[in-house]
Amino acid sequence: MTDFPFDAVGFDLDGTLLDTFRDLGTAVNHALELGGFDPVPVDSSKDLIGGGAKIMLGRAIDAQGRLPKEEFRGLYKAMLRYYSENNAVYSRPYPGVIEALDELAARGVKMAVVTNKFEEFATNILSTLGLTDRFVTIIGGDSMGKGADGTYLSKPHPEPVLAAKKACNSSAFAFVGDSSYDVAAAKAAGVPVIVAAYGYCDKPAHELGGNAVIDSFHGLISALESL
Repeated sequence: MTDFPFDAVGFDLDGTLLDTFRDLGTAVNHALELGGFDPVPVDSSKDLIGGGAKIMLGRAIDAQGRLPKEEFRGLYKAMLRYYSENNAVYSRPYPGVIEALDELAARGVKMAVVTNKFEEFATNILSTLGLTDRFVTIIGGDSMGKGADGTYLSKPHPEPVLAAKKACNSSAFAFVGDSSYDVAAAKAAGVPVIVAAYGYCDKPAHELGGNAVIDSFHGLISALESL
């Protein structure tokens, strides 16, 4: 057990630990309908996930026509309000997640969540699903504050990944995610990254540039051991 190559592992949330697209898609459609736009098929919301809720809603609206900034802000706030009350209706861990987290814990590996979802939402969902206590820290898209340009220091910025590594007091940290945001953040933080091909990848998984690719969470432990 002591020869495991990592003492801590960080995870993206949406499309990596949890299958969340149904709740996210329902929230997007709530906002679209308020704005007079056509709802999108909930399954298609997988293609909108990536950079956080604002980008997700923006992509859905841009596909139907643009919206003045103030009106978009109102719909975005309405989406967040709805999602805050309905963010764990359908969301569930992917197959193999609980078993892999159990095995990592048994090996003494510390774990963290680094997501572009707001910290409050991420914590609420993980708490509802009984997973919060498994993680040393839960870092959301708003956890690191804003940079000089006024935008949140979220992935693909390396700061959230570096903060997770520090919180775990890690000298050998790996990251697991499903998007170009995850890979870019991990690489900028100087840590290896495993791509979750089963998630909401914004490019073909093998083109994201990760150090390894897994087709299900059942392959995580062996992938980590191979790095």
